[in-house]
Amino acid sequence: HTQSNGLIGRSWAMLFASGGFKVKLYDIEKQQITNALENIRKEIKTLEQSGLLKGSLSSDQQLALISGCTDLKMAVEGAMHIQECTPENLELKKKVFSQLDLIVDDKVVLSSSTSCLLPSKIFSGLKHVKQCIVAHPVNPPYYKIGLSPVRILKEIDGMILTRIQYAIISEAWRLVDEGLVSPSDLDTVMSDGLGMRYAFIGPLETMHLNAEGMLNYCERYSEGMKHVLKTFGPIPDFSGATLENVHQAMCAHIPADPAHLAARRQWRDECLMKLAKLKSQMQAE
Repeated sequence: HTQSNGLIGRSWAMLFASGGFKVKLYDIEKQQITNALENIRKEIKTLEQSGLLKGSLSSDQQLALISGCTDLKMAVEGAMHIQECTPENLELKKKVFSQLDLIVDDKVVLSSSTSCLLPSKIFSGLKHVKQCIVAHPVNPPYYKIGLSPVRILKEIDGMILTRIQYAIISEAWRLVDEGLVSPSDLDTVMSDGLGMRYAFIGPLETMHLNAEGMLNYCERYSEGMKHVLKTFGPIPDFSGATLENVHQAMCAHIPADPAHLAARRQWRDECLMKLAKLKSQMQAE
C-alpha cells in the first residue's frame, strides 16, 4: 500500500495497519514521510490510551506495520492495493497514475482518494485502467471505519455523498440568507433533529417508516413535497452579508483559531467513535 502523507493519507495508513496490513508510505519529499510517521505514532498512541484504537493489534504492533519509502518502485513492490492521496489537482494525479501504470502488475488495485475529480479524467489512457477505482473516504476517515462500501453505478460530478451534502448546505444557506432562521438554530435542526435518525437510517428508509411503507408515503406526501420544493431558491453564491453573518455565528460558538478548531475536531472525533461503537452494538442486537 502506498500513500501520500496528508490527513487522508495518514488516516488510510492507520486504517490499513489496524486491519493487520503492511503499509508503505511514499512521498517525493523525505521530510513529509518523517512527519507523517511521527504524526501517526502520536495519534495511534493517543487512540490506544483513550481506548479508541481500532483492530485487535496493539499500538506497537500496528506501528511496526507502517514504514516510509522515497522510491516509488520499491514502495509498490508486492502491493495488493495502492491508495493515492495527493492534493486535488488533476495534472498531478494523472502524473502519479501514469508513473504507477509503468511499474505495477495486472492484479494490484489502483485507487484514488479524490473527492471531486472524475475517474474518466484521472485514469484516461492507462494500460491498467480496469484496475483503477476511486475510493473516497468520509472525513475524518479513521473514525468512520469499518467503512461501508457503496457502488456508484455511473460517473457524476461530486459522486453521491458530496451531492447530498451540497443539497443540504445550499438550502441551509438560503434559509439563513432569507432571514428565516439563525445559523445556530439551523445547525440545531440537523444535530438534534434530522441528524439523529440519519446516523442509523437513510432518507429513503425514513420515508418508508414515516408512513405505511414507501407507496403510502408518496401517495400521502408527494403533492406537499413538490409544493415546498418549488419554493427552493437559486444556488447561493456563499459570499457577502450572509457569509459574514454565518461566520460571526460560528466564531461565537467556536473561534476560528487553530487551537479552538483542533479541540472541537477532537471532540467531534470522539463523538463519532462512540457513535460507531453504539451502531455496531445496535446491529449486533
